[in-house]
Amino acid sequence: MDLESFLQSVFNFENYGELLALVQNSLWAGAVLGLLGGLVGTFVMKRDLAFAVHGISELSFAGAAFALLIGTDVVFGSLVGSVAAALLLGLMGVRARDKNSIIGVIMPFGLGLGILFLSLYEGRAANKFGLLTGQIVSVDTVQLQVLAGTAVAVMAALCFIWRPLSFASVDPELAEARGVPVRMLALVFMVLLGVSVALSIQIVGALLVLALLITPAAAALRVTSSPRLVVLLSVVFAVSATVGGILLALGGRIPISPYVTTLSFLIYVVCRVIGSVRAKRGLNGRVMRTA
Repeated sequence: MDLESFLQSVFNFENYGELLALVQNSLWAGAVLGLLGGLVGTFVMKRDLAFAVHGISELSFAGAAFALLIGTDVVFGSLVGSVAAALLLGLMGVRARDKNSIIGVIMPFGLGLGILFLSLYEGRAANKFGLLTGQIVSVDTVQLQVLAGTAVAVMAALCFIWRPLSFASVDPELAEARGVPVRMLALVFMVLLGVSVALSIQIVGALLVLALLITPAAAALRVTSSPRLVVLLSVVFAVSATVGGILLALGGRIPISPYVTTLSFLIYVVCRVIGSVRAKRGLNGRVMRTA
């Protein structure tokens, strides 16, 4: 493939207006998932659960692949797989070392199961590929309402436990000494994380779900230490990457995930540069004051 053909595959905005009119619900769905990913991702970073997100996504992929194989709802299968993985991690992974060991076992198992189910599936190849890398789907009003309702329920639950969860995330030992139910909060959050992973897979696929649940929050943490501003920036970055990825993908012939992940990566790079410049200026300022 030459450069011109590659660019035509990635950026081709012929009939863009007609295509845009067909994906209004998908854009709203992307915005909802971006909002959810930005909020949940903040606690994922605080609790050092980036590796856990990847492990949950593998079992979510296995559940979705099994649902595809037997002809049931893929989203429901994805939810079952995600919540099962989240509960397993929440119940068994008390220490960080335990969590990493369990995740290391779950990831290849879930991926192997998913590949097995997809190899047995005799339907359209696009359905298989979409589970891994995401795709722009025609989201009807009912699907959008279900997605939005589920996301709102997750965000409402997250807001309800926000203060004790923040305390437990920053200093779990002190929080437990103060009577905060640290273990129960961890289990509840893992379930909320599992649901968020399952919903995010609809946009970026099982293999690249980190772009919604990790990268925006990581980028926000590079430019500010304010808890409120971190949450705000994380949401803004996640929504921008998701909606922007959908808008760009309409003009190409490749799946949506490369656009979403590339936008997320570029946002992170910019934030990292800004953070490095600020840190360098702060260090120089302290040196000058000392001198």
